[in-house]
Amino acid sequence: MEKRKSKKEKRRIIMISFLVVSLSAFLVKSVFSDWVQILNNNRQIHLLNDQKKVLLDEEASLKAETTKLENPEYVARYAREKYLYSAPDEIIIRAN
Repeated sequence: MEKRKSKKEKRRIIMISFLVVSLSAFLVKSVFSDWVQILNNNRQIHLLNDQKKVLLDEEASLKAETTKLENPEYVARYAREKYLYSAPDEIIIRAN
């Protein structure tokens, strides 16, 4: 005949089961939160890479403009077109 489990053995099995379930729940929660953080970091990386590309393009454009502004002829032509400056013997005719 099989012996019936004593109250002490039942309590021990319940405690062990509770600990296993609690530990499993903690591990699942921990892994899930880490996974969510990894996804957020990847999203942030893509966003920052896009911003970096835009800023690098803007930097290249500004460097090109700086190079152009070092040329006195370009500066004179730019001032004439943008700010309607003229030489003493020139007449400005602006077409819309």
